Amino acid sequence: MELVRDWLSAWNSRNIERLMNHYHENVELSSPTIVKRWNIATGKITGKEALRKHFLKGFEDINHTSFELLGVLNGINGIVLIYRTGASGMAADVITLDENGKAITISSYHSQE
Repeated sequence: MELVRDWLSAWNSRNIERLMNHYHENVELSSPTIVKRWNIATGKITGKEALRKHFLKGFEDINHTSFELLGVLNGINGIVLIYRTGASGMAADVITLDENGKAITISSYHSQE
């Protein structure tokens, strides 16, 4: 749970360096925000630098607000984060973690508003 608390704190304080410490170099993110923000039809980006760019753009978004954690589901090699955000209502991230606890794949799901 410490991992989740640190991730949430880093995101809400817009601390990009601390936030990026939670991700593997070859991280892959699939998210509706990628389609919307970058016009990438697959909704997928790969690599830590692409993820950093995506997050920094999100920090600039006028609708960016803090995330409110609603729940955490634990699996064998990953977690699911369920949270509320002002930009998209409710969201859930299905995260696969590597052996060092770094996120290697993230599939993000957002409510329709």
